[in-house]
Amino acid sequence: MSSLSTATGSGQKPNTPSRPRYKVTGWRVVGSEWAKLWSLRSTGITLVLALLFLLTAGIFANYQYHSTYNAGHVDSDFAHSTAVDLSLFGTPFAQLAIGVLGVLVMAGQYSTGMIRSTLAAVPRRPLVLWSKAALYGLVALLVSTTGTLLSFLLNSPMVSGTPAAKTLLDPGVLRCLLGAGLYLGLVGVISIALGALLRSVAGGISVLVGVFLLVPVLAQLLPNSW
Repeated sequence: MSSLSTATGSGQKPNTPSRPRYKVTGWRVVGSEWAKLWSLRSTGITLVLALLFLLTAGIFANYQYHSTYNAGHVDSDFAHSTAVDLSLFGTPFAQLAIGVLGVLVMAGQYSTGMIRSTLAAVPRRPLVLWSKAALYGLVALLVSTTGTLLSFLLNSPMVSGTPAAKTLLDPGVLRCLLGAGLYLGLVGVISIALGALLRSVAGGISVLVGVFLLVPVLAQLLPNSW
């Protein structure tokens, strides 16, 4: 009894296992962003759509060129096109899918309130933003580059024996295909930035469509003297 009171009076605390302290690092933030990216059901669906846009639009363009060439009159839209141009015909549609998903990934956290828990775990906002942008940009780059290469390899045989024929070993072909994949990867990074700046899914998508789709169309309407 006396020993118990002595231990209690001395203020000694019972030994309790201490929790390990985890340091917030860039790789751990990237890992958490990876988990959040694939927790969205729309991620896989939208990336597959971007891949299908590249492939199906390439099939359409190559088939259209092949059929009109055999008929003796090439469509004016494809008159000066090569197999690379025809295979990358779906790039504008793929960039829309990748851009919309990027805005949704970033701005969706603000609309659902998940950004609060994210910043509570990682108080440094630039680290969160750069991790999300780098991760999604890399995913978009890999998917897009795969799509451009597959589109060319699968569709270019349609126009073999025509003036548009190209092979992967021809000068500039591989550079164009990889450049298109890099461009779509940058679209993913820009869409993350738009979502972070506007913090609105609808607003981010509206700006994205305006910049990447409407502005090029309006620019073509300007006089040539400009």
